[in-house]
Formats: sequence, C-alpha cells, structure tokens
Amino acid sequence: MKKWTFFVSVFATILLLAACNTGKEESAQSTPESKEVSSNESGNKENTAALQLLDDEKVGEYLADSEGMALYYFKKDESESSNCSGDCLKNWPPFTAAEFEVPSGFDKADFGTITRKDTGEEQVTYKGYPLYYFANDKAKGDVNGQGVKDVWYIVNSETAFQ
Repeated sequence: MKKWTFFVSVFATILLLAACNTGKEESAQSTPESKEVSSNESGNKENTAALQLLDDEKVGEYLADSEGMALYYFKKDESESSNCSGDCLKNWPPFTAAEFEVPSGFDKADFGTITRKDTGEEQVTYKGYPLYYFANDKAKGDVNGQGVKDVWYIVNSETAFQ
C-alpha cells in the first residue's frame, strides 16, 4: 500500500510540474507577442509626424515638419494644383507626409492632399495650397526660402492665399 501511495504521489507531482511548465511556456509565448503589439503601437505613433510651429526673429512664427524643417507655399500655385515641376522640384521638394498632427492654432481640416500630375505622388496642402521644403534649408530653424523671387513664403496660421 505504501508503494502504491508513493507511485501515485510521484505521478501527481510529475503531472503538476508538467502543468506548471506548460503554463510557463504559454506565458513565455504570449509575452513577446504583447511586446510586439506594444512596440507596433508606439511605432505607429512614431510614424505619425507632428508638425510644429517655430519662431524666427526675422520671419516670425512658421510651420515646420517634425524635424523642424520649414514648410513653404508657392505664390504661383493655384488651389488644389501645383505649378512647381521639373527643375523647380529640385529646389522645392514637395511635403508628402502621410499622417501628421497639427500644432495649436491650426485646424486639421485645413490640411489635405493633392495628387501631383507630374509624379503621381500625394502632396500635402494647407488651405488647398501645396506645401514644399527648400533645398537650401539644411538644419532645424533654417528659413532660407522665405521671400525667394518674391514667390516663396513660409506658412503660418495667418497665411492668406490670393
């Protein structure tokens, strides 16, 4: 009888350890998945750029991308249409962010996109007018494109188009 009790208790212990071990494997398997979900969630937030409003002594407040690069509009553009193409785009690359947040003082509804006729890519617009970078702006805070040829200007919440 004592032998039988010994075997039953050993067998029960083995089953108990096996059950505990299975739980650990499931837990270990679900932990990386949870981390992946968390990193994907934070990754999505990182992929959503935040536009910012910067200030310059000479030009005042202006709209910049998440890296602090100034955004400009072209006075010769028309609402929902870009007139900057070919060589123009070498100096004035289009702003093409897919998703972004806008700073205080701006209405997200004022931002949209157009499909460029020349490249087929989506370009972000503000109040219907396409937004651009200036190739000679190399660092955060540069506003070298302001007033170029009296047709390129920074964008801010006070920007009024023709």
